[in-house]
Amino acid sequence: MLLPDHILNSIRPITTAVLLGTTLAISACTVQPLYHGDSNGAAQMNVSPSIRSKLSGVVIDAPTDRFNQLVRNRLIFLLNGGAGEPSAPTYQLSLGTSFSIRTAVQMDIGDTTDRTGRASAGAVDGRSTYVLKDMKNNPLARRTRTVSASFDRPRQEYANLQAEEDAKKRAAEELAEQIFLSLAQDMSKLK
Repeated sequence: MLLPDHILNSIRPITTAVLLGTTLAISACTVQPLYHGDSNGAAQMNVSPSIRSKLSGVVIDAPTDRFNQLVRNRLIFLLNGGAGEPSAPTYQLSLGTSFSIRTAVQMDIGDTTDRTGRASAGAVDGRSTYVLKDMKNNPLARRTRTVSASFDRPRQEYANLQAEEDAKKRAAEELAEQIFLSLAQDMSKLK
């Protein structure tokens, strides 16, 4: 059953206005992730452009061990958005790192191989002390940051070692992110 022409003619402008209004309303909406990266895929971490330009001028001392290398690599990525180290640095960062592995939980698994039982969970505690200096070697800030990353200790030795390495990597990345945020705070206080 079709509507008469005079009713269709009176509904047509209303339908057009509703469609046009809906189209305009929808076009004003944008959908994007809450924590999005820039065009290089690097996380902005809510740092202002003036502080970001200061952070991109930081050069980090050479690594001393594997854990220091992991922290340093992630920190370089955060500071420069994946572009590597600056060609004309304005600040120097002396980065000291250390880690320790501890047993978080011990559980008696019922065998007689070891009286103390076998650890079923562990944690990697990472620690970093850094000194931010200008290029004339004058210290501007000295801070210490610590993190902890837990892991399960399965009975298979390789899986146990791999879980420990993964926890070290997680601790190093989290430590680098904390250092980055701390550096951003330090840079906001510099003139």
